[in-house]
Amino acid sequence: MISALLFAVLMESGSAAAAVQSPPPPAAPRETKVPQPVEKTLANGLRVIVVPKPGIPLVAARLVVKAGAAADPKGRDGLAQLTADVLTKGTTTRTAEQIAQGVEALGATMSANAGWDSSSIDVSVMSSNLEKAMEFVSDVARNATFKQKELDRERARTLDSLQVTLEQPDEIASLVAARLVYGDAPYGHNLAGLPSTLEKIKREDLVKFHRTNYHPDNALLVFAGDVKPESAFTLAQKLFGSWKSGAAGSQPAEKSASDTSKPRVVVIDMPEAGNSAVVIAGRGIRRADADYAKAVVTNMVLGGGYSSRLNQEVRIKRGLSYGATSSFDMRADVGPFIAAAQTKHESAAQLADLMRVEIDRLASTDVPATELVPRKAAVIGSFAFSLETTSGIVNRVAALALYGQPLSDINQYVPRAQAVTAEDVKSFATSHLASKNFNVVIAGNAKEFIEPLKKEFSDVEVISKADLDLTSATLRVRKKKE
Repeated sequence: MISALLFAVLMESGSAAAAVQSPPPPAAPRETKVPQPVEKTLANGLRVIVVPKPGIPLVAARLVVKAGAAADPKGRDGLAQLTADVLTKGTTTRTAEQIAQGVEALGATMSANAGWDSSSIDVSVMSSNLEKAMEFVSDVARNATFKQKELDRERARTLDSLQVTLEQPDEIASLVAARLVYGDAPYGHNLAGLPSTLEKIKREDLVKFHRTNYHPDNALLVFAGDVKPESAFTLAQKLFGSWKSGAAGSQPAEKSASDTSKPRVVVIDMPEAGNSAVVIAGRGIRRADADYAKAVVTNMVLGGGYSSRLNQEVRIKRGLSYGATSSFDMRADVGPFIAAAQTKHESAAQLADLMRVEIDRLASTDVPATELVPRKAAVIGSFAFSLETTSGIVNRVAALALYGQPLSDINQYVPRAQAVTAEDVKSFATSHLASKNFNVVIAGNAKEFIEPLKKEFSDVEVISKADLDLTSATLRVRKKKE
């Protein structure tokens, strides 16, 4: 009787499951209109942009300086980031403690950071406290003192973090991949620096980087939230109007590696690692490239999220990894394309081959509508989500301004993504995603995968972690002559 009842329940469940096998089609994209940014340039050259969004009494602001890690001097990798780290740790009138306590008393947050093409100071605060919060931003941007004790503290913190980072196979593989793609060009080094480069940085280096690059005519200021444009312009004039313009430092003319650089297959032997990291990397596109929307949609199909092809093949179908992803990091110059995953040592060669097959499949087959429509919906949904906060709006608008794009593009993102066709994806993949042009890096216990890897690739370089030099395009420590 129980068996018969159980059978009936199972049959009923099966029928119900069969009835819902076909999911409903995606709904129409949600409208993501952002108020048109309003801008004004102060007499000293500071470009001020405001996106008014009343309703919630919050404002986010970002001061962007157009100099980042790509401007790090040779042998001083990590200088831009270290400068940003120490920037908020004391001025001519406030100590680090006074700055931290003052910002906290306003119920605000403030942070400084460096990217590849810029450095920035971010603040988020109630609109009623905006002026007081921006006083701190102006003070640290203009009057930072870079005291030696603060430099030593931030350098020690970074070195502690690097000590952990440089023992992780995925981190090592990513750093090696950057060197393979860019060689000794600025984009090739680690943004945060390395122990050997950080130790060389002196207080005078921070002072010089700040003096050379932190100028109003080399900067832009973005507000978003509960603030009227005229009020923001008046505030900017009050706090930044007397900031002296100067001979701002120029970015390197060429940041990326030569187009003729030959792809390499490199193994970093880490016998003690718990698993192996696989990274496939090459040149992508610039942020200002006309194919920006095509790149975003194409990547969403390939490796953007759980339902992407890489994750479907690597994780869901074969269980080789907890996840596989890909991305275009678009910058002022050609940024990298990276596909990455981690797996057991013995399946590393199989994973590398599978990822290359999936990359090439985009150029050889059409993406069906049943796949493309949901992936475009994911692109649009991610964009819409990023605009839910004032900080997200500031991030988007600041990027448009930094990379010389029309501010009106903030409201063109969705229609451009929607307009990408299967043919566009195939054409973009054909032009930009040929795995034969990409470097392959595997960091892990080499003896577990080296033989099958050599069957796939004729020229495999093996470098022990002890002999790895991430400061050089050769990747190898120079042996001292006896």
